[in-house]
Amino acid sequence: MQRILREQALKYAFDWRDEPLLRVQPGEPFEIETWDAGAGYFKTPADKAIPALRPGFDRSPPQANPIGGPLYVEGAERGDTLVVVIEEILVGEYSWIAIGPKRGPLGQSTRWPELSGDYTTRIFRHENGVLHFNERLSWPITPFVGTLGVAPDREVCTSLDGQGEWGGNLDVRDVRPGNRILLPILHPGGLFYLGDVHASQGDTEFSGTAAETTAVVRLHLDLIKGRRPPWMRIDKPDAIVAVYASRPLEVAVEMATTHLMDWLISDFGFSPTDAYCFVSTCPDFRINVYQMCKIGKLSFVAGAELPKRYVVT
Repeated sequence: MQRILREQALKYAFDWRDEPLLRVQPGEPFEIETWDAGAGYFKTPADKAIPALRPGFDRSPPQANPIGGPLYVEGAERGDTLVVVIEEILVGEYSWIAIGPKRGPLGQSTRWPELSGDYTTRIFRHENGVLHFNERLSWPITPFVGTLGVAPDREVCTSLDGQGEWGGNLDVRDVRPGNRILLPILHPGGLFYLGDVHASQGDTEFSGTAAETTAVVRLHLDLIKGRRPPWMRIDKPDAIVAVYASRPLEVAVEMATTHLMDWLISDFGFSPTDAYCFVSTCPDFRINVYQMCKIGKLSFVAGAELPKRYVVT
């Protein structure tokens, strides 16, 4: 099985000019060994998120959130759809979260000075598929890929805050084993990148970091020829999700819903009138707020979700 090694997975941009690290056939399994979002800096509670101490934080934007790639898919062409099928995610021995001054929405809090007055790093041990938050609280590890995508059309976008129809740092916790991720291809070969695995995350990733961890991601890529989605889509076994990122949040919600309507119209035979009325009346239509971090240029990420029983017979 072909593999991108961890020491190779230290790219900090989605860049169409990069030489591919691997070339694979559609359906061919491969592995990417990923760093955590801090590229190995956070190992103990003593490792604080102080910018002056972090390698790469003398750059603008900082070198953080590394990814592995690009990966060239034989036969992939502009105008096709890349289908990402994650088979398994093997997480590291621990994960971490880091908070402190000017980090996240409460990084300047006067109500709770302990959140803004000093830097805090928590290390969560992983044991037998369980994340131990502290001595009292724990939960099953639910890993997913936080950052993935193909090379943007004409821009070079950082892995820290780059987002677009092509993917990026979206922290969508449905990007996990068992689901198919659909991305529009903008360059020959697709030029696919992946990194930033989380062991678990709550909706919005409120503080700005989740349970960040290293991992080995096993996956394969398929192609849908001659058509591409307007933005990332997720095909779950029991639901479909249209994703969008923007600020303010209501724009992300509106556009995700509009893209879900487009999916219903183009693939499932809905008329525009039926789709428009359906998302307002179906009691099982849901909006997921995956990421809402007030960090840098990051937009807010929403997903419009509908159970498949309404569209597949």
